[in-house]
Amino acid sequence: MKAPASAPTPGSVAEPPEPRWLTDDEQRVWRFFMEGVTLLDDHLDRQLQRDASMPHVYYGLLVKLAEAPRRRLRMTELAMLAKITRSRLSHAIARLEKNGWVRREDCPDDKRGQFAVLTNEGYEVLRQTAPGHVEAVRQAVFDRLTPEQQKSLGEIMRIIAEGLQPAEAGADLPWLR
Repeated sequence: MKAPASAPTPGSVAEPPEPRWLTDDEQRVWRFFMEGVTLLDDHLDRQLQRDASMPHVYYGLLVKLAEAPRRRLRMTELAMLAKITRSRLSHAIARLEKNGWVRREDCPDDKRGQFAVLTNEGYEVLRQTAPGHVEAVRQAVFDRLTPEQQKSLGEIMRIIAEGLQPAEAGADLPWLR
C-alpha cells in the first residue's frame, strides 16, 4: 500500500506547514496598530520626561504603588502588575529610590522578598504630574474616539491581554523572567 502523498515516507523529513500569512486587510490593521502603539508610547514618554523627568514606565510604577494599600507592593507583584521583567523593575526601582520617590523594605515574613514603597515625595511628584499626563492621554486617545469606539477598544485590548497571559504553569511572562 502506498503512503498518502501528504504523509512523509520513512526516513524523509516532513515539510513545515505553510505560514498563515496575514491578509491585506489584516496587514493594514496590524501596521496601524503597531504605528499607533509606538507613537502613543513616544508621545506619553516625551510628556512625562518634559513634566517630571521620568519615563512612562516609571510613572506607571508610581501609579500602581499609589493605588496599593499603604502605598506598598511586593516587588514580584509590582512586576506582574506593570507587565515588566524583574530585572527591569529592579533597575527602575533603583532609579526611583535615587530620586527619593520610592524606598525598598524587606518582607518580615520572607527573607528573600522586598516591598517597594511610595514615599511622600514620590506621591507628591505623582500628584503634580497626573493632571498633565491625563490630559496627554485624553488628547491622544479618548478625544479622538466615540464612546462606542472607546468601548470596543477596551474590549479588544482586554481580549488581547488575556490571551497573552496564559494561566498554565511555565508560561513565559515578563514578570516571571
